[in-house]
This record gives sequence, C-alpha cells and structure tokens, in this order.
Amino acid sequence: QVQLVESGGGLVQAGGSLKLSCAASGRTASVYAMGWFRQAPGKGREVLASITWSGGSTGYTDSVKGRFTISRTYAKNTVYLQMNSLKPEDTAVYYCAAKLGDSRHVAPNYNYWGQGTQVTVSS
Repeated sequence: QVQLVESGGGLVQAGGSLKLSCAASGRTASVYAMGWFRQAPGKGREVLASITWSGGSTGYTDSVKGRFTISRTYAKNTVYLQMNSLKPEDTAVYYCAAKLGDSRHVAPNYNYWGQGTQVTVSS
C-alpha cells in the first residue's frame, strides 16, 4: 500500500504562483512513477506531468508545458508541482498519483491517489 498526502492548494490571482507538495509513505519502493492530475467540475481527469521515482525523468502535457514544473526529493519521498503564470482555466482539484508499472501515463494506469487539493485562480 502507498499513501499520498497533498498540500499547497489555495486561492491566487491570475499570473500568480503556487507550489503543491505530495508526501508518499508505505511501500514507496514499489513505485515506478508519480504524476499530477487535475479535474474541473463537469470535466474528466486530466494528466499534467509525470516523473519517474528513481531516475527523475519528466514529461508534461502541452497545456502546462513551460508554466508547470514537476520535481521530487527522493530521500524525503516527496514530489512537487511548481505552478507559475496561473490562469483562471487552471482552476481545478489537483491530485497526486503513483504508478507501479511502466505503462502509459493515463489515470486508469495509476494505482494510488491522494485526496486532492483545490486550486482557484481569480481573474
């Protein structure tokens, strides 16, 4: 079992920044990759970024590339999402997730999920 606890969400004005954190515990040695997702009301869960747990290789979806950065502190079992130049369209619940296998980075392939943290961007 892997437990994920997210923090760092809040209310910001357009153009501002936030940094989200995700602390992992439990069987973290079994994790292959971590990812950040978001879900706005009435919309599906959207993948934003991923990072391999041991190697630190990253990937981003086009909508956040250049604005968001995923990183990790391996020794602390923690991953981060630095979000800059935030837009009202970024308003959503943001989720951290862990994947055990080397498979496609889509929500159904992730095995463990955090509780989510609300990010609201005002205009």
